[in-house]
Amino acid sequence: MVNPDRFTRSVSRHLPFGEKRDTRFYGMHIVSVQQFDRQDLDTIFEVAREMRSMVERVGSFDLLKGKVLANLFYESSTRTSSSFAAAVQRLGGSVLQINNVTFSSVSKGEVLQDTIRTMESYADAIVLRHPEEGSAAIAAGVATKPIINAGDGPGEHPTQALLDMFTIIEELGRIDGLTVTMLGDLKYGRTVHSLARLLALYDIKLHFVAPDILHMPAALVDNLKGQGMGPCEHVNLEEVLPDTDVLYVTRVQRERFDDPSMYDLVRGSYVVGPETMAAAKERMIVVHPLPRVDEISMELDDDPRAAYFRQMEYGMYVRMALLALVLGKA
Repeated sequence: MVNPDRFTRSVSRHLPFGEKRDTRFYGMHIVSVQQFDRQDLDTIFEVAREMRSMVERVGSFDLLKGKVLANLFYESSTRTSSSFAAAVQRLGGSVLQINNVTFSSVSKGEVLQDTIRTMESYADAIVLRHPEEGSAAIAAGVATKPIINAGDGPGEHPTQALLDMFTIIEELGRIDGLTVTMLGDLKYGRTVHSLARLLALYDIKLHFVAPDILHMPAALVDNLKGQGMGPCEHVNLEEVLPDTDVLYVTRVQRERFDDPSMYDLVRGSYVVGPETMAAAKERMIVVHPLPRVDEISMELDDDPRAAYFRQMEYGMYVRMALLALVLGKA
């Protein structure tokens, strides 16, 4: 059996023994993608590649042995919750999994700040998903352990954006010079809000395609324009698909609509399937944060351009990298 400590010591310049407390990432709250610059992304992605190599070689290793991660989810999750749990366990740590706060003291009226202070008594870092925009910042304001934002309502989802960027680089080899098209619910989709902000660090062309009532928030569009990005807004995918290198599809989120009739009005506005993709480049990718409803046909799953399941695996490596970095092990 390979000794993972020996393997780490011999090949990796990122995975030390002991704690690495003199780095920018040590103890960092990850609340927004606006915390990061391109150098930060390069570091995260280089560590993620090392994590991938380690998993492929030895499966798991004890980099975070003795560390405990609290997964605190006020909203449902499959991929984010599971990938963080897998990430910390692949690194030799353990997880406190709270996926349904209905059965916690929140049901008794406990405020978020008290829950955070309680959980950090047991854990070394907290992954938080909450339905209210700004909740991750509130948690970070009282926490002495790293808070990782796993989605704050329609606000941001920084780790999803990081794994999306990593997916693009690993699949297409670069980001600069690409044309990225975001499709679907751009108003409430926190994943596209975060990703658009990260893409602004690169030299890309950006298209937004959405129904009239689900356009990207005007404040975010203005912010991107202020950075010289100038995204183009459309209603029809056909206008931009032939030039697209990355098609980022999102579902229309029923849970964000107060009026069900408005949801019914826009659901199914776009369905990407083999017929749609006939107009797309041969070398491009389709990505999706998942879950999907009906916006991507299952008939597309076997198309090599369909990268959304590979995207999920990339996500575990990115989250392994983030945990190692904020806990001083990379």
